[in-house]
Amino acid sequence: MSKAHVIGLGKSGVAAARLLKREGWEVELSDGNTSKTLLQQQQELAAEQITVKLGQSLELNGDNLPQLIVVSPGVPWDIPVLIKARQLGIETIGEMELAWRNLQSLPWVGITGTNGKTTTTALISAIFQAAELDAPACGNIGYAACEVALSWKGRGAGGRGQGAGGAGEAFDNSSLLTPHSSLDWVIAEVSSYQIESSSSLAPRIGVWTTFTPDHLSRHKTLENYYNIKAKLLHQSELQVFNGDDAYLSQLGLSAWPNAYWTSVKGKDFLISEKGFYIEDGWIVEKLTATSAPEPIVKVSTLRMVGEHNQQNLLMAVATARLAGINRDAIARAIQEFPGVPHRLEHICTWEGIDFINDSKATNYDAAEVGLASVKSPAILIAGGEAKAGDDTGWLAQIQTKAAAVLLIGSAAPAFAQRLQEVGYYSYHIVETMERAIPRSAELAKEYEAPVVLLSPACASFDQYPNFEVRGDDFRQLCLAWAGGARLQYNSILSSSL
Repeated sequence: MSKAHVIGLGKSGVAAARLLKREGWEVELSDGNTSKTLLQQQQELAAEQITVKLGQSLELNGDNLPQLIVVSPGVPWDIPVLIKARQLGIETIGEMELAWRNLQSLPWVGITGTNGKTTTTALISAIFQAAELDAPACGNIGYAACEVALSWKGRGAGGRGQGAGGAGEAFDNSSLLTPHSSLDWVIAEVSSYQIESSSSLAPRIGVWTTFTPDHLSRHKTLENYYNIKAKLLHQSELQVFNGDDAYLSQLGLSAWPNAYWTSVKGKDFLISEKGFYIEDGWIVEKLTATSAPEPIVKVSTLRMVGEHNQQNLLMAVATARLAGINRDAIARAIQEFPGVPHRLEHICTWEGIDFINDSKATNYDAAEVGLASVKSPAILIAGGEAKAGDDTGWLAQIQTKAAAVLLIGSAAPAFAQRLQEVGYYSYHIVETMERAIPRSAELAKEYEAPVVLLSPACASFDQYPNFEVRGDDFRQLCLAWAGGARLQYNSILSSSL
């Protein structure tokens, strides 16, 4: 029996291990961490004859080497053991590549970009499903891609009662897809990590939302980061590009001559003679250089705020039209679309103050967009684990729109210094989310600010397993505050000081 080794006991790794097992591989799964949750998963998988080794890493010594290594998205592609594996001729792929090999007979939409890809992916999936197409969102959003592959084969991954919890996340039995006898499309949000480890992934439609510096601690240079993203688009049959993105529009037709470009600014700003743009409040399509422009749907149909969401809408509509979906299904889906959790998600209103969760804004550009999208003046909660990048635009937006900034996490001292350097002194280092919520409410009253916004401009890993857990914490604390639990809240807070 051929042997496969999966690195990373997250949602993707578990799904990959189950898929390989069902295909007849002898499967071993390893994770350098150990916890009560992981031990529970280890027992679940042992019942399925999948060996799980916790608290240790793969070692390529001796004769009993695997023929295949599958890497979870969070595992760096250039760690020594993977370099050695490739030198030894062991096939090494990512979980997304494994899913593609099982689902490549289906048409895919692959969405990538620094920011905007989650909202765009969710919108595309919603539109396709409104058109009565079975098109689950997966990859960097929703289900692991291998979970979709498992469901399509007609059997759940080890049965509906067994979960596929993510690394560092609570064990979740609801994560499995209902078995599908057929699928129409696969709608995949694909991160640079997943593209990097996918050699043959070739979507029917590729979408590139934005491009700004991010993940440079992993990808080293902007050029390398760009080339990884570009690979997905080069391998896509049809390409949709954000024509309002400063970096992508500068490359334009010279780099991407056959792409469908988009612009929220109107036809005159369309880079190509074909594409999708906004005019007189409508999304308009122009499919060829000679075809007449055709209005598709009113922009006001979408309830989400911000020009960036209009751009996300444009790319989603472009994708749907290129897939042959009619206007009625598009309008229906957009009208019902609730938005994406953790991305400018309205949590509650307390005494006229809106509390908004933008935890997914994990870099300066996303946080700048988040702050620009809400009413001013705003009380901003920012901080976490700082990332490399240009903070100039974000700081300028703070000076324009933020009445006060509350700083949390390990980045707080550095952010405080940066704010001082640009002459902004209305900041408070509060360290934790628990302290930020009551203080933000007080400051919102003091400054008559209509909004409290969590938009961290940072990764979450200093205090939380991921941005979702950070956003959930914000949500729970805000709802407790707004629900009249202030006395209990303050009592808990006092006991933790």
